[in-house]
Amino acid sequence: QVQLVESGGGLVQAGGSLRLSCAASGRTSSSYAMAWFRQAPGKEREFVAGISKSGVSTSYEDSVKGRFTVSRDSAKNTVYLQMNNLKPEDTAVYYCAANLFSLLRAPGYYNFWGQGTQVTVSS
Repeated sequence: QVQLVESGGGLVQAGGSLRLSCAASGRTSSSYAMAWFRQAPGKEREFVAGISKSGVSTSYEDSVKGRFTVSRDSAKNTVYLQMNNLKPEDTAVYYCAANLFSLLRAPGYYNFWGQGTQVTVSS
């Protein structure tokens, strides 16, 4: 019942920044744990960052700690991923996902997924 649409991806130089947005629509109850995953060529989809329903708790994959910040704006029904000091290894398709229950790292727990947005970081 929830539709998620990612935006904000693109090509950026190493050390640069991008802000990804995920706009949610289509469900009356709009409080979900939200997470960002990414999938690089030849690799499994992996957890990047997530935020709880309340926005109080956040979680980050170790390689992005200190560089990425996840946040949400409940009024806009949108979750963001601010990506700073980007590295070539951050290159991947980034997906937004929503979880009815709580913030977890395994993709199987997430009920709704966006189509993804490509992030490419050049060296």
